[in-house]
Amino acid sequence: MGQRRSAAWVVVGLVAVVLTTMVAGLLPRLASDVVGDPAAAKAAPVAAEVDPSPDRGPGRGADASPDAPPETPPAGSPAPPERPGKRGTVYLTFDDGPDPRWTPQVLDVLRRHGVHAVFFEVGQNVAAYPDLVARVRAEGHLIGNHTWSHAKLTDLRSRAIRDQLDRTDAALGGRARCVRPPYGATDPRVADVIGARGQRTVLWDVDPEDWAKPGTDRIVRRVLAQVHDGALVLMHDGGGDRSQTVAALEQVITRLQERGYGFGLLDC
Repeated sequence: MGQRRSAAWVVVGLVAVVLTTMVAGLLPRLASDVVGDPAAAKAAPVAAEVDPSPDRGPGRGADASPDAPPETPPAGSPAPPERPGKRGTVYLTFDDGPDPRWTPQVLDVLRRHGVHAVFFEVGQNVAAYPDLVARVRAEGHLIGNHTWSHAKLTDLRSRAIRDQLDRTDAALGGRARCVRPPYGATDPRVADVIGARGQRTVLWDVDPEDWAKPGTDRIVRRVLAQVHDGALVLMHDGGGDRSQTVAALEQVITRLQERGYGFGLLDC
C-alpha cells in the first residue's frame, strides 16, 4: 500500500513539472501578443497606402499613368503667360469728315489693325470729296448722316431738319440708316423727325474731346477711363487739325486689345 502511494506522488510530481514548464514557455508569447514586440515592430515593412477611390484623377493612386502631368507644376517652373479674357465689344465712330488730309490717315490706322468703324459725314464734305467716300466704303466701313452743314438741329424747325438730312442723303447716294445730330443736340421733336424717316439717332458713350486737341496722351487716357462693354467711342476725322486723333487712335486700338476688347461695327 505504501509503495502505491509513493508511486502516485511521483506521477503527480512529474505532471506538475511538465505543466510548470509549459506555462513558463507560453507566458512570454502571450505577453508579446498583448503589448506588442517593439523589435518586431521596427523590423516590419510599412505597406504603401493606396487610394481605394475608383474616380481618382491623373497623378493620384497606384494606377495613375506615368505620363500624366502633375496637378501642380514642379518648383521652379515658369508661370504660364497671362492672357486677357474677352471683355466685350467696342464701337469706333468718327465725325465731321471726310477730310482730304485726316480721313486717309485714320483709314490707314484702321486698316493696319483690321478694325472697322462708322463715319458720320457732313454732307458738304461728302459732295466735295466723293473719292474719299468711296474709299471709306471700299474698305468695309459704314457711313452715317451728320447733316449737311453741321447744323444744331434743336435750333431748326422740323422742315429745316428734314432738308439738312435730305441733302446729305442725296450726296451719299441713298438714305443713311443712322443719323448723328451735331453736338449731340437732340430732343423728342428732333428724334421724332429722324424716326419718321426710318432712320435712327446714334449718339455716343465715350467722348475724349479730341476735337479740342487736349494732347494725344490725354485722349488715350480718357478713352481708357470711360470704356466699357458695348461702348460707342466718339472721335473726329474732320473739322480741324486731327493729328492728335490719328496718333491717339493707334494707341487706343492697341491698348483696348491688350485689355481683351474686340471691335465691332454698328448696324448703320
